Amino acid sequence: MSRSEFAEFLIARRAQLQPEDVGLPAGRRRRTPGLRREEVAALAGVSADYLARLEQGRDTNPSTAVLGALADALRLNEVERHHLGTLAIHMEQRNNCPSAGQAREQVSETMQAVIDALHPTPAYLLGRGMDMLAWNPSWRDFAEPLGMFDEAVHGNFALYLFAHPEATRRITNWAEAADLITSALRASYARFSDDQNLDARIRQLQRFPEFECRWREHRVTLTRSVVLHIDHPVRGAVEVEVETLDPAADQSIMVWLVDRRQARSPGLRLVNE
Repeated sequence: MSRSEFAEFLIARRAQLQPEDVGLPAGRRRRTPGLRREEVAALAGVSADYLARLEQGRDTNPSTAVLGALADALRLNEVERHHLGTLAIHMEQRNNCPSAGQAREQVSETMQAVIDALHPTPAYLLGRGMDMLAWNPSWRDFAEPLGMFDEAVHGNFALYLFAHPEATRRITNWAEAADLITSALRASYARFSDDQNLDARIRQLQRFPEFECRWREHRVTLTRSVVLHIDHPVRGAVEVEVETLDPAADQSIMVWLVDRRQARSPGLRLVNE
């Protein structure tokens, strides 16, 4: 993590592009995957030396025009373009502004009241490092049998996904959930890369190959909702629509809408029905 997120993102996205993706002939087999630095530089209209300085972290102030040209050359979608811009902004801010400091892990009375008011819909408060900071009784009733409160995962949703032995069996679309959690951590790290606790959490997760391979890819998505398919040890097969609310910069309220289309149990009624 010594190289900037901006530099690592450029390198990762270059490695994920093939010549045919940008209209270049495939040519002979390449020793390393992806486009060569010279090819991306030519597509972006910048010198290979300048792109090398960006990828090595020796230049930290690219212009808006250069960012746009690089986004075009790397075939970034709108979410990825926004992420690239965010990385550039925070790279410059770290050069000129004091550290943003550690995450705000305290749970305000208002935030707890919102989560409690959502009962009987399961809801919890998620921190920037995927720590579950607070929850209502219905969330605990649903999540505890899955192992999310086991001591081994320390109340952290990412650790549950990548470290708990039951996670891949209980969440049957586990790969999709793992992709989204990794992307969410990428977004947090782009904004709070000087947070030592967040850095330590990511280093801890990097011990797990399934996380590490996703982390290296620098893939980002933007979704406020996802459907999880869960083999629940008590309730059986359950479809959960997860909605994300962001009331604070580093805390999100996660609302789990359990079997909205087929709510059979009074304990799983939704507040909007």
